[in-house]
Amino acid sequence: MQDESNTAGPAEADAASPLPVIRGYRVRRVINHGGMATVYLADQVAPPRPVAVKVLLAHTLADEVSRRRFENEVRTIARLDHPHIVQIYELGRTADDVPFYSMPYLSRGHLGQRRFVREDGGCDEARVLEVLRAVLSALGYAHSRGIVHRDVKAENVLFDESERPKLADFGIALRRGYGTRVTAVGLAVGTTAYMAPEQARGQEVDARADLYSVGVLAYEMLTGELPFRAADALSMAMLHTQAPVPKLPASLRHWQGFVNRAMAKSPRARHDSAADMLRDLDRIERAPRWPRMAPLGVSPALARLRGIVGGRPAMTAATVAVLAAVALAVSLLVGRDDGFYRASPAPGAGAPIASGAGDPSDAMFEPLPVPPAQPHVDAARTHIRARNLVTGAQGHAYASVLAAWQADPASPLVHEAVGELSGALAREVTTALRDGRDARAREYMGHAVRLAQDTGITDTPQQRSLRGDAAKALDARSARAARDFDREAARAVVALATQLELPAPDVARLRKRADAIPRAGQAIPGDPTGAVLGKGRIAIGGRPVTRADYARFVAATGRKASLCRERASLLRIVKPRAWDNPGFAQSSVDAVVCVSFADAQAYAGWLAARTGHRYRLPDAGDGVSGGGHARALWLRECAASCAQRRTTAGPRAAERGYEDVGFRLVREL
Repeated sequence: MQDESNTAGPAEADAASPLPVIRGYRVRRVINHGGMATVYLADQVAPPRPVAVKVLLAHTLADEVSRRRFENEVRTIARLDHPHIVQIYELGRTADDVPFYSMPYLSRGHLGQRRFVREDGGCDEARVLEVLRAVLSALGYAHSRGIVHRDVKAENVLFDESERPKLADFGIALRRGYGTRVTAVGLAVGTTAYMAPEQARGQEVDARADLYSVGVLAYEMLTGELPFRAADALSMAMLHTQAPVPKLPASLRHWQGFVNRAMAKSPRARHDSAADMLRDLDRIERAPRWPRMAPLGVSPALARLRGIVGGRPAMTAATVAVLAAVALAVSLLVGRDDGFYRASPAPGAGAPIASGAGDPSDAMFEPLPVPPAQPHVDAARTHIRARNLVTGAQGHAYASVLAAWQADPASPLVHEAVGELSGALAREVTTALRDGRDARAREYMGHAVRLAQDTGITDTPQQRSLRGDAAKALDARSARAARDFDREAARAVVALATQLELPAPDVARLRKRADAIPRAGQAIPGDPTGAVLGKGRIAIGGRPVTRADYARFVAATGRKASLCRERASLLRIVKPRAWDNPGFAQSSVDAVVCVSFADAQAYAGWLAARTGHRYRLPDAGDGVSGGGHARALWLRECAASCAQRRTTAGPRAAERGYEDVGFRLVREL
C-alpha cells in the first residue's frame, strides 16, 4: 500500500516558512504539509504532552469554501468521542491570528505504511479483520450522528502507541442535512484512489460512500495493492465508476463477495450500514476453509486421497497418478472373491455393513475436539479488541480470562490469554500516565496485579514489562517537570510511582530528580540573569541588568544609545548622557541606566533568542524592586497611555532613558 498524496514534504515546508508561534505550545517541527493546512509536532505546556497541531494555511482564508471546510472539520471532530477516532484537544488562533487545533501526536504511522503478511508469506487476515472492525466501529458511530467522513483512506487510519487504529482527518466531513451549503455539487472532494463512483461524479453522498472506501481498504490490506491504478486522478475516478471489481487471489476468494458488495457501483447494492458490514466480517471469520467434495461415483477413500493431494500444490501429476494406481490396486485386491486376501468372516457375520462404517480413515477427518478453555479465550480476545477489559454490558475480558483459567489452568491458550489481557491493561496504564489520568492508571495497574494473583500466572512477557513501561512513562513526566522547574509535579510523580509499586531503583531515580529542582526563592542553575524561582511559573532576575550585560548586547546588535535628558534641555547638547556615560562613575557590575523602555524590551528579546528561554520585563504584580543607581525599574504595563510606561517609581516617558531607571528581567517557565 502506497501513499498516493502529492503534498509537499516536511523538509520543503520547513524551508518555506518559519514555525508558527502559538501560546501554550512549543512548536518543534513540521510533520506534514497539505494543500489547506500544515501539521506540526509541538509540546503542549499544560498539561505537558506531545501534540500534533494543525494550522490552516494563511492563503486559504481568502477562499470561503476552504474556510468553511476547515471550520466544519474542527466542529465535527470535536463533537466525536470514540476510541477509534482521533480526539481534538484544543481550538484556537496562532500569534498571526490563523486558526489551529491540537490533537494527540500518533507516532506509529498510518495504514499505508503497514504490510499484512504472516511469517509464512500468507495474508494476516486476523489483523485485517481487526483494523476493519475498528474503522467500521468509528464510522458507525459517526454515521449515527449524521456525519459522513468522505475521505476514508489508508493515510487517514493512524495508529497509537498501543497499535490501536484511529480514524483521522474528517477534513471534508459533511453533516447530513446541510446539503450543498458547504460542499457544492460537482466539487468532488476526497482522494480518488478510494472514492465511491457517485462521489467521483460530484453527486450527493451518504454513509455508503464511506463503506465503498472501506471496501477499497479491505482489498488493499488483503493484496498489498490498490484495486485500481491510474496515471492521474481523472483516470482513477473513471476506473471507479466503470471498471469491474478485480478478482482476489484464490487463497482469498472467501473475501470476494464482501469486496464485491462493498465496492458495488450503485449505493443501493452495497451494505446498508457499518453494522451490516461488520456482520459480513463475522461471517467471513466463521466460514470454514474445507477441501472440495469429491464428485459423485468416486469411492470415499479416493475422495479423501484427492482432498489430501489437492491441498499439496507441490505434488506432481506423476505422484498423483502413482497414488491413484496404488489406491485402485488395493481396491481390486480387497474386492477379489477367492478368499486369499480376506480373513474368514467371523461367526454370525454376513449382515450388510453401512457404507464407510468400517473405514478407519473416517476418524482422521473428524473435527478436532475444542479445548475447554477455547470459547472463553475467544470471548476474551473479542472483548480486548473492543477495549472492554474490566467492564462491559455483555461481559468483559477479565471475566472471560478467569473463566478460561478455571476451565483449564494448565492450557497454553490460557497463558496466552493472560498475557494478552496483561498487555492490554499495561497499554491502558501507560496511556493514562502519559495523559495525566493518574486515577485510571492506578485502577488498571490494580487490575493487572489482581489478574496475576487470581491466576497464579506471572511469567508472561507482558507482565514482566508492565512496571518497566509504567516507569518509562513516569520518567518522561518527571523530565518535563524538571525542565519546567515544577517541583510539585515532580514530587507527585514520585508519590505515584510509589503507589504503583514500581521497582525501588526507578523510584529512587525519580526522587533524586525531584529533589534537584529548586524551591521558590532559590536560584535556577545556569540562568544568565541569576533568576530566582518565584510563584506562578516565573523566575525573577536575581539582579538588575548590568553595564557589562548591556555592553554585550550593544556589541552584538549595534543598537544606538537612547537620549538620557529632556529634549528641551541645553545640557543634552553640552553634557550628553547615555548608558555608557550616565554622568557618574559606574563599574561593569553596576545596574545599567539611561536606557529607554524600548531598549529594555529589545534586550529581553535578544537574550531570549540567544538562550532559548522566554524573558520579558516584569509586571507590577511580580514584586521587583530597584537598587543602587537604578532606584526605579521599567515595567511592561502602559501608564495613562502607552507613550508613558510604568516604573516601580511611577510613570515615565517610554522614548528616553533616565539616570535613575534600569531594568530587571523575568523568565517565564
